[in-house]
Amino acid sequence: MLKIRLSMGGAKKRPIYKIVVADSRFPRDGRFIEKVGFFNPLLPKTKKERINLEVERIKHWISKGAKPTLRVSRILGEAQVYPMPPKGNNPLKAIPKKDRKKDKSEEAKAETTKEAPKAEPKKEEPKKAEAPKAEPKKV
Repeated sequence: MLKIRLSMGGAKKRPIYKIVVADSRFPRDGRFIEKVGFFNPLLPKTKKERINLEVERIKHWISKGAKPTLRVSRILGEAQVYPMPPKGNNPLKAIPKKDRKKDKSEEAKAETTKEAPKAEPKKEEPKKAEAPKAEPKKV
């Protein structure tokens, strides 16, 4: 299956991507069929040198059955070559990762307290009964 995808290049911490048509079985930075553009994420979005596309070749490969990856389809959507993919819904994206875990654990506790107030006293009673039995064994 043909994919239009990004192939990474550049130096350490200075990425630049080629937009290539490649077989999906080939490695990301490996063999490709044709280079159809490039993308430099380090430049500001306002500069026209950030993205360069060979629109005619991209349309040709899409007509042949090549499917762009999600990131490439966004780039092509901004250039109005391909329909923009639908936006995902990630409401936790704005929350730092360490705080997300706290929120999940608090939600889990809230759910268990709603369901388990009946079960908690039953669990505590056997523990109280077990404690005196353990004390005479120590003496």
